[in-house]
Amino acid sequence: MARILITSALPYINGVKHLGNLAGSMLPADVYARAMRLLGHEVLYICATDEHGTPAELAAQEAGISVAEYCETMHVAQKEAGAQFKLSYDYFGRSSAPSNHALTQHFANVLEANDLIEERSSKQVYSNADDRFLPDRYVEGTCPNCEFEKARGDQCDNCGKLLDPVDLVNPYSSVSGSHDVEVRETNHLYLKQSVMSDKLRAWVDEAKDWPVLASSIAYKWLDEGLRDRAITRDLKWGIPVTGADGKPRAGFETKVFYVWFDAPIAYMAATQDWAEETGGDWERWWRTDKGAADGESVQFMGKDNVAFHTLSFPTTILGSGEPWKLVDELKAFNWVTWYGGKFSTSQKRGVFMNQALDIAPSDYWRWHLMANAPESDDAAFTWEEFQTGVNSDLANVLGNFVNRITKYTASKFDGKVPSGGEFGESEAWILQELQTRIPALIEYYNGREFRKAMAETRAIWAAGNEYLTQAAPWTHYKTDVDQAAVGVRVGLNLVALFGIIAQPIIPDAAAKILEAVDVPAGNRTWNFGDYTGIHDLLDALPHGLEIGAPDVLFAKIEDSDVEDWTGRFGGEK
Repeated sequence: MARILITSALPYINGVKHLGNLAGSMLPADVYARAMRLLGHEVLYICATDEHGTPAELAAQEAGISVAEYCETMHVAQKEAGAQFKLSYDYFGRSSAPSNHALTQHFANVLEANDLIEERSSKQVYSNADDRFLPDRYVEGTCPNCEFEKARGDQCDNCGKLLDPVDLVNPYSSVSGSHDVEVRETNHLYLKQSVMSDKLRAWVDEAKDWPVLASSIAYKWLDEGLRDRAITRDLKWGIPVTGADGKPRAGFETKVFYVWFDAPIAYMAATQDWAEETGGDWERWWRTDKGAADGESVQFMGKDNVAFHTLSFPTTILGSGEPWKLVDELKAFNWVTWYGGKFSTSQKRGVFMNQALDIAPSDYWRWHLMANAPESDDAAFTWEEFQTGVNSDLANVLGNFVNRITKYTASKFDGKVPSGGEFGESEAWILQELQTRIPALIEYYNGREFRKAMAETRAIWAAGNEYLTQAAPWTHYKTDVDQAAVGVRVGLNLVALFGIIAQPIIPDAAAKILEAVDVPAGNRTWNFGDYTGIHDLLDALPHGLEIGAPDVLFAKIEDSDVEDWTGRFGGEK
């Protein structure tokens, strides 16, 4: 069995995350982690709140509290939101943790010793109205390339060109809207990514399991010419810039490390904190000289994070010259769009994780977002498709199957798994379906192809309904109770199987299903071996076992619900 380290892009601290954030990193990482655990692999799923940078300072200022207090409050809120969505983190840490301070300062000093960091004077936009230097993304203006009037200082969303804030025409502060800005000189530390360009390209060339989305973004940045990036900022909140002696670096007393330098390092720091709490060995997950070379590393993120994970963070790791493990598989996602536009935390546009649970159970969201995962293209969210997916896939296909067979068992067989009868053509048909579809399902999970995995799961559930139609135990019961018993017995075993394969996606409903047919916790794994034993799965429940008929697993979403949600959150009928 493999040892798999799973990380998902750190959710930023400025508020509970929206469903686009959930679908683009945290949820697929959780589904994958759950599936790999069921397959018997050793899994460690690490995440943390990303707490540094200007947005945190501005959010705290708006809330009227200190940045530290704001980040503490939002860390708790985000951790709770993840728990309510059943995200199975092994550890959910903080980028502001002392461990990340130490590791970030360590990497900066090692990189500088390796001549990959140098101090440079640069020109940055200063807002007199805001009394602060503005980070690139907080400067907006007209793109010099395509004349788009709302280009950001780091990149134009219209033409995709990478920019420098001083290149913008008619720049202004997106914080206050003030045009009272000027360019000032300031000193910063620069990570010399350009020096590492050939090594990074060779590493990307060797990547075997990346989706095209991830590799194409990495190549785009490399082909445009990799820029050296400032890794410090003129801010108060963040990781202090220190020298090799551990003391504040002269001239940098009022500066901190750039959030995009320290945030990926927080994966390592959070693993270190996990080990501190559990007694685990964090280095065997991250250092190749301590056993990490024998494991796999899988990162999940939205497409806007790809460049930093394929270029900047690897520059840090490779440039250190130390035996740190690089990512093996990088799963990148497009965006979930909200009625033609992007979900947005800052603009409060879309549905957020805490709001979503007031609308429907977490299983509904988990299923819909994974069945429509934005893998090859952006995926548009609409209330109508949410309604259709839940009603069709969960209520009609899975819920109806479980309801039909368990209630019939209670009615005709005293609520017990019946004996009697022999397998026939219908059983041979469902057996062939399972012997084909279960290996395919596992392969999709191993390949992190989530839409295909969801489609295969639904197809297996649908095959169960087709089996009941063919076996027709309610018809045979009138003339041949033993033949009816076969259909009921196989149907109940399919209930157990369907609950087992549903666990990564809809864990709450899966638990209810498995409790109804009394499957012990130790038998809920995906230990299917070489699949030759699938025949045994059709008669695994002990004959005479008492089973229950669970309450309605999935209440249907009504048109009136859609109308209500559209009125509250927006959208179009």
